[in-house]
Amino acid sequence: MQYRSLGRTGVQVSTLALGAMNFGSLGRTTQDEATAIVGAALDAGINLIDTADMYSQGESEEMVGKAIAGRRDDIVLATKAGMPMGDERNHQGSSRRWLVTELDSSLRRLGVDHVDLYQIHRWDPRTSDEETLSALTDLQRAGKIRYFGSSTFPAYRIVQAEWAAREHHLGRYVTEQPSYSILQRGVETHVLPVTEQYGLGVLAWSPLASGWLSGAIRAGREITTSRSAILPQRFDTTIPANRARLDAVEQLAAVAEEAGLTMIQLALGFVTAHPAVTSAIIGPRTTDHLRSQLDAADTALSADVLDAIDAIVAPGVDLAAHEKFDTPPALLDPARRRR
Repeated sequence: MQYRSLGRTGVQVSTLALGAMNFGSLGRTTQDEATAIVGAALDAGINLIDTADMYSQGESEEMVGKAIAGRRDDIVLATKAGMPMGDERNHQGSSRRWLVTELDSSLRRLGVDHVDLYQIHRWDPRTSDEETLSALTDLQRAGKIRYFGSSTFPAYRIVQAEWAAREHHLGRYVTEQPSYSILQRGVETHVLPVTEQYGLGVLAWSPLASGWLSGAIRAGREITTSRSAILPQRFDTTIPANRARLDAVEQLAAVAEEAGLTMIQLALGFVTAHPAVTSAIIGPRTTDHLRSQLDAADTALSADVLDAIDAIVAPGVDLAAHEKFDTPPALLDPARRRR
């Protein structure tokens, strides 16, 4: 296992991080399975675990808490808040009111007195940066969080938050968590250059592109991944973007075979090869899935392999741009751009 500094914090984290989104009802991973996955990951050298309050509506945090009992001090523990937790309109977002309340709920579910990294799950256009950063700074000073970060923020919002922190003498985000894979390279255009400029650590989620790069999806095979049952439109090959992904996967499979690599090694090795990336977040549902992904822990792609990937999916290109989560609201809501 390799280790890198988490941004400018000085904390050393593994280049593969364990994501716990599948723990609980969403991924149908039981507590016993989650405990086994966490134990195997820690034994393999992974020391960063990432979850969120909204994963199975708190169930993931509860399962992580039970799984890390007795090993808390060996773990860099990260969670997130901001996505809806129920139907009440103020049980979401990044207001002081909600973050202070929801952090206590996360700590209770995790069974800990602090988290190492508390992340804003999505940019909240209704809440000012000063409001959010002020609340996070106070929670840090209270000892409930060690650091705080953002997730899936557009580049201009990362810059705005940096400006607000300096203008109001508040703590700064130390990490950003974007979606990044061979098939979704848009963050290379603006987000990753900005994180490098400001010294933010980068925790890349969905490095296997929701299973497209797992090796299980190939032309002529029925697509039966867990994600295809939840989000069938993302795997419907009658959709042009999905046909483009499948074509790219076939070409990438040939590159991996020639290099003597699995598709998983190719995909994870590509993400961790970027100089801005700290860790790639893997989200196994079983210990077998974990083992297949741990094989990529020390994968270093040669320049020839990286060039071959660039020839298939050009730098900065998203093959499914409609699935991005960082599109400015004005592009999604006509009322915002026509009023």
